[in-house]
Amino acid sequence: MTTPPPDFTLETSARQSGAVRVVGVDEVGRGPLAGPVTAAAVWLDPDALPAGLQDSKRLSAAVRERLFGQIMAQADVGIGHASPAEIDALNILHASFLAMHRAIAALRVPPDHLLIDGNRLPRDLPCPARAIVRGDARALSIAAASIIAKVTRDRIMADLACRHPGYGWEANAGYPTRCHKNAIADLGLTPEHRRSFKPIRNILSAGVT
Repeated sequence: MTTPPPDFTLETSARQSGAVRVVGVDEVGRGPLAGPVTAAAVWLDPDALPAGLQDSKRLSAAVRERLFGQIMAQADVGIGHASPAEIDALNILHASFLAMHRAIAALRVPPDHLLIDGNRLPRDLPCPARAIVRGDARALSIAAASIIAKVTRDRIMADLACRHPGYGWEANAGYPTRCHKNAIADLGLTPEHRRSFKPIRNILSAGVT
């Protein structure tokens, strides 16, 4: 059965309840062994919704890039990151929440309602919020945030790949592919690796630095 595309129902419902600035929030990069976790917050103008918005995982890189440009031109967008050091200090869940807070704070206009992908909400949000399981497949603003976060982080990892060649980050974005793990064994770790993650801890305990 074909999954229906995300729509504007959840945003419209919040607006009908009195919200004016309904913002979708999503993050990317919880699973990689290296690089930041990146979040995006996106307010979409109800009168200028970009066509073709979809969960970023369902789109090709070329389509994501095209939609990235449209969203940046037509929407209010905030982007936030948490570094590998912050991930190690806080754990990946709370680092993801930190990136979300930073993305929300980077919006030009503060939101008055948030739709956040997932089943848990960060603490101390600036306004009422709702956690939406599989939100990037349900709400257009969350889908837009997923595209912004994905393209932004992929670009960061491609840049880091130039600084740390051999790990294949331009292709694997820091995820634990065979290429990446073999490179760690051959080349060692970089400052971009998340030392709190179990595969990296195992490598450190084996004496690879």
